[in-house]
Amino acid sequence: MKKWKPSPETLKKLFLETMGSVKGAEKRKMFGYDCAFVNGNMFTGLHEENWVMRLPEDRRTEFVKTFKTKIFEPFPGRTMKEYVVVPENVKKDQKELKKWLQLSFEYVKSLPAKKK
Repeated sequence: MKKWKPSPETLKKLFLETMGSVKGAEKRKMFGYDCAFVNGNMFTGLHEENWVMRLPEDRRTEFVKTFKTKIFEPFPGRTMKEYVVVPENVKKDQKELKKWLQLSFEYVKSLPAKKK
């Protein structure tokens, strides 16, 4: 199995700074990567050089089409179908990034809470 690389420091810094704007997000690590959860469900996080976020189907389709990105695959051929990769142009636009993170947060908040 491939060993995962740590996320770049600049991406970790951006993630932590940006996540401060999402009220109610619980920040914690998963597989050593910075992630954010609501009601026990992950809505966004880092994986190697990628920042990913979970979106409902209609928003996911819009995001992929608008920003020319893709569905997240932690391993080739193993998609996490509700998660999209946040492209560079969105990472560089704080207003756009925060808008989509809030949509992701609201969507995942509407899902059943994960049992402990």
